[in-house]
Amino acid sequence: MRSNDTSAAAHSLLAALPQPALLITGTDRILGANAKVEALLGEGLSGRHLITVIRQPSVLEAIERCDQTRTKQEARYLGQDVRNELTYRVTCGYVDTRDIRGVLVSFEDISQAEAMGQMRRDFVANVSHELRTPLTALMGFIETLQGPAAEDADARNRFLSIMSNEASRMNRLVSDLLSLSQVVAEARLRPSQQVDLGTLLVETLNGLGPVAEAANVTIERHLPEGGAMVPGDHDQLRQVFTNLLENAIKYGGRDNTVTLRLSQSPRDPVLRGPGVRIDVIDRGPGIEGVHLPRLTERFYRIDSHRSREMGGTGLGLAIVKHIVNRHRGRLKIQSVEGQGSTFSVLLPLDV
Repeated sequence: MRSNDTSAAAHSLLAALPQPALLITGTDRILGANAKVEALLGEGLSGRHLITVIRQPSVLEAIERCDQTRTKQEARYLGQDVRNELTYRVTCGYVDTRDIRGVLVSFEDISQAEAMGQMRRDFVANVSHELRTPLTALMGFIETLQGPAAEDADARNRFLSIMSNEASRMNRLVSDLLSLSQVVAEARLRPSQQVDLGTLLVETLNGLGPVAEAANVTIERHLPEGGAMVPGDHDQLRQVFTNLLENAIKYGGRDNTVTLRLSQSPRDPVLRGPGVRIDVIDRGPGIEGVHLPRLTERFYRIDSHRSREMGGTGLGLAIVKHIVNRHRGRLKIQSVEGQGSTFSVLLPLDV
């Protein structure tokens, strides 16, 4: 077959492929390339030498091995767009037909899968670290109580108190992990029951009364009569506002004031429809701006030591974000250093 017929056959084959792909001849020349691979590697690829287009040794070696052994080969190609680094799985297969002969190289974008895999690895590493710390403390105290402090009543009582706190910390972490797992599993299931936010917020405040009293924190309520009915999961929404109010009480500082405000809007610009807004406002030290975008990340803490001392697991705001997303709402965080922070939950009204 003439070279122009071979080229036409190659281009026809490549155009039919859903992935970026190019065909390499035995002379390491690019016989053809489809539009998707040109968007990835650049235009005008046909006829160019392979090494002028792909400069990553692992990919070049895979193509060479495929050409020599006539067996399937794989490699990774690392690219980059305007914002993100991209990872492609490169698959090389030898094509030997009457019309075409050479190595067919296709690129599969696995960036999202790689990112998810890295997230899972990071999550497991974080969980392991969070559990290892109290476990190590418990093992150390148990060893001490079995040995040097076996007959020391004062030390035994002190160590048992610390062990109880560490065990409680592990219990909170496991509970939050189970909550997070459940919320993520139900992310696509929109709640269908009706929830009266006014009543729910009063219940939440009553439950947190002892916490506020212990910190000498006054909670100002701005709850309109009649409340507001929204489609939601009662238990999950209570978990959201318990977390936000408890954080405001703990991190806003002692002898302070926390404001809880419920308001409605006939058309919220964020929700693009009727909505309800719940603001939890503290007058604490505020949060540095660099931390705000990362507050809802799993295990992200501004001050790890202080957070652990106050019983935080680093999962609270991550759970809040997932619950709010499940309710098709929005979580907004605003803070000014030295003036305090405002955590706002926006939920669509059932109208």
